[in-house]
Amino acid sequence: MLKLIVGLGNPGKKYEHTRHNIGFDTLDLLAEKLNISPSKAKCKGLYGQGTLNGEKIFLLKPQTYMNESGQSVQEFIQYFKIPIEDVLVLVDDIDIEFGEIKIKAKGSAGTHNGLKSIISRTGSKDFPRLKIGVGKKHEGEDLASFVLARFPSQDQEEINQTMERAVEAVLAMVDHGVAYGMNHFNGKNKELKS
Repeated sequence: MLKLIVGLGNPGKKYEHTRHNIGFDTLDLLAEKLNISPSKAKCKGLYGQGTLNGEKIFLLKPQTYMNESGQSVQEFIQYFKIPIEDVLVLVDDIDIEFGEIKIKAKGSAGTHNGLKSIISRTGSKDFPRLKIGVGKKHEGEDLASFVLARFPSQDQEEINQTMERAVEAVLAMVDHGVAYGMNHFNGKNKELKS
């Protein structure tokens, strides 16, 4: 059962609403829906706590910068005694199609430094993650500049719909498990494309 939802991003005004911060933005949307405010400081992160279906659930935004996200996650799960497989990580992805959601039960970090940090700090790859496709950089474009940029205005509506869908997926996984989420939410929202 999912007990901790982690949104990855970079703290500070400079990074707000950038591609790399879609984990933060999606977590904020989830927090709003659940009426949980991730505003308490602990374990190098901001967290909020509430109940969902009678079970305790935590929302966490590491404040360590992306490359050190694992510090906060590892301290948090140790402090609250949460098994790593009950942690869901919300993260941006440049390798899947823009506006696509990909849920995986476990696996490698791929090219993502936030996931690399969590795997390195916790010593485990066995945690589910929900990846959100933020688009692919243009040839010759610097990767850091691309992920630290905001979405162009013409993409904003679709990315907002994708975040809404990601929140639906999280709530469905809390209810029915990660496999259910993978079966029902992986890929593009079919309704968006019709």
